[in-house]
Amino acid sequence: MTETVRIGIIGLGNIADIHCTNLQQLDQPVSIAAGVDVDADARRRFSETYDAAVYEEAAAMFGSVDAVLVTTPNRYHEQYVVAALAAGLDVLVEKPLAHTLESAERIATAAEAADGFCMVGFHKRFADPVEALVGYRDAGDMGEISHIEANYIRRRGVPGRGSWFTRSDVAGGGSLIDIGAHAIDLALHVAGHPDVAEVSGDTRAQFGVDEEYAYVEMWGEDQGAAEFSVDDSTSAFIRCDDGTTISLEVAWATNRPDSQEYYVRGTDAGAKLDLADQSLTLFETADIGRMHHRTTDIETQRSDPQRKEQARFVSAVRDGTPPSVNTVEQALRVQRVMDGIYRSSETGAAVSIGRTET
Repeated sequence: MTETVRIGIIGLGNIADIHCTNLQQLDQPVSIAAGVDVDADARRRFSETYDAAVYEEAAAMFGSVDAVLVTTPNRYHEQYVVAALAAGLDVLVEKPLAHTLESAERIATAAEAADGFCMVGFHKRFADPVEALVGYRDAGDMGEISHIEANYIRRRGVPGRGSWFTRSDVAGGGSLIDIGAHAIDLALHVAGHPDVAEVSGDTRAQFGVDEEYAYVEMWGEDQGAAEFSVDDSTSAFIRCDDGTTISLEVAWATNRPDSQEYYVRGTDAGAKLDLADQSLTLFETADIGRMHHRTTDIETQRSDPQRKEQARFVSAVRDGTPPSVNTVEQALRVQRVMDGIYRSSETGAAVSIGRTET
């Protein structure tokens, strides 16, 4: 494909606007051709903002686009991804893959049989310090990675209570499935995507359920605790087949400072990755000349990871070559880990996780 790639957006809320802004800034011939939403006001606003055709039904749009971005609430990912793949289109779907493991597995089955490809929006992989860290890993500088501490913690950051984010029937979960999906995916990505053998975890709902929930700011409108039916924090331990372990701390709300820090322990070097300030530090110990520690701060560019993700997607659509990153198989592994953590929390015992192929 050499002509302009025509993109259709399904789900015209705030996330769609972020994607559209990035699409408009890509150094590639791409157009925001159409949008789909069940809400008439959302369609009207999208049409006026992006001068794009709008539809209430996705099927009516499929013939006029080359690829689609699915940015709906989690519950509707399967419906639109499967339909778009069946129409022969390429798809970028926002994380998580789905709201339940069963729905995610059905998407994976459809993607395997489709002519088009499906890419999943774990955009934090494209952050410059993450790519630098993976580069050091691939060059052998880290040795064998044995353990990763993954944190995605907000002191107070529950999305608007009463929105779909806080309803289990639509989102499928709370902090774990929202920001925890990013933390799990990034840890597995840095570890080299090992198969997961077992998970153990606890999910909690301690703050969002409180009518007197105190906060400084909130994304979205606070409609109270009545519609809060998900977790607001999670602690978990993940054991992989190759011996790698991952400790996970996730919270929408907890009484400790914010954190997006990842500590990576390798046999030859370690690293601290902080996505909050886009920093990367390497830790080594050597006997060159004299026994010593060496701590190295890595300075990287600060390009937009979501824009880089979209550039990869658009290039893959144009080339007709499925991307080797952010695959459905990798996203399904994340979904299985999240499902296992929820089941472990319910039963109070560790849960075995089935293997997937990458």
